[in-house]
Amino acid sequence: MLSQVVVVGASAAGLTAAEALRREGFAGELTVIGDEVHPPYDRPPLSKQILRGGWEPDRIVLRTADLLADLKASWLLGTPAAGLDPVGRKVVLADGREIGYDGLVIATGATPRRLPFGHDVAGVHLLRTLDDTLALRDGLRSAGSVAIVGAGFLGAEVAAVAREARLEVTMIDPLPAPMIRQFGAELAGLLAQLHQSRGVNLRCGVGVTALTGDDGRVTGVDLSDGSHVTADLVLVAIGAIPATTWLAGSGLSLGDGVECDQYCVAAPGIVAAGDVASWHHPGIGRRRLEHRMNATEQATIAAKNLLGAQLPFAPVSYFWTDQYDVKLQVYGRSGDDLDFRIVAGTPTEDRFAALYGNGHHVTGALTWNLPRQARLLRTHVANQTPWQEALASIPTGELEVGR
Repeated sequence: MLSQVVVVGASAAGLTAAEALRREGFAGELTVIGDEVHPPYDRPPLSKQILRGGWEPDRIVLRTADLLADLKASWLLGTPAAGLDPVGRKVVLADGREIGYDGLVIATGATPRRLPFGHDVAGVHLLRTLDDTLALRDGLRSAGSVAIVGAGFLGAEVAAVAREARLEVTMIDPLPAPMIRQFGAELAGLLAQLHQSRGVNLRCGVGVTALTGDDGRVTGVDLSDGSHVTADLVLVAIGAIPATTWLAGSGLSLGDGVECDQYCVAAPGIVAAGDVASWHHPGIGRRRLEHRMNATEQATIAAKNLLGAQLPFAPVSYFWTDQYDVKLQVYGRSGDDLDFRIVAGTPTEDRFAALYGNGHHVTGALTWNLPRQARLLRTHVANQTPWQEALASIPTGELEVGR
């Protein structure tokens, strides 16, 4: 029976794991370690409501101080983990302290990828944390033009916020269209049209070769086709990598994240959850997801399994993105290597639903401004409905597109 559990990562996943441990009856010593000084908060609103200025930070705190106190945990915030000794069962902190454990939850999330240049130039931003967001928000208020390097979810959401603030926005990506790998060419083309219709200067198919500056402050971006984009502010949004640097030399398998089995177990007495975890999905194979819902669902299962359960983690993944007045929701697996079929509504109506499939069965469902239909289509994803059967069933009235 465990007596001392350490959770590394005061994130949504880390908080969920701590709550699940208590809910499942763990009454021993519980320590939560976080590299930020803030108590656990919700990340999705950072690039939307917080950046826009409609919300202040208190709106995204996940639990009140009283609820956190009810967990009877020691919170070591603003003190990053710097190393792990799995033989001695100790987490080493950046300040040199060592925290013992007999059960460990790794929930350290991910860190933003950086360009190989421009790290010390004023006006160049990343967006991962609350502090990042507040700095970017302040920067946008004094900027007239913005260059966003990366046309993924984060870059696209920030582009939408910046255009709503009437800033000149250029979004740059080396791929032919925004999020083409995640969604395929047809949907990526619609996203490109969406941003262009709102005034974004979309530069796809080109890379960034340099950042230009004057007196230590960014003035623009040089592109691989020889052109130059002038900008008062640059956001680098080129993805994230699992936060595993502190685990170097620990002996854990660190491929694309902390490698776990289907039970989220990385080693005896060690589980991982959230953006940092690369686990074996029983129906799909190895996966690592950077989605809010996955973080909490996986943390719950990981905590239960740390206490002795054997529950395979096989979710129907879910994520969403809000860009302008469009809500895009996805269940399951989408991608440019899959079949894509619109099954209700049309792009011209600005609301539609679609399925993804691998030639045999449904792998994913996507909706554009049709939240109710997203939940209905989830069943096909969960059941892995044969592709032709799913397509045949929908026109019979399973989905009704109405306001």
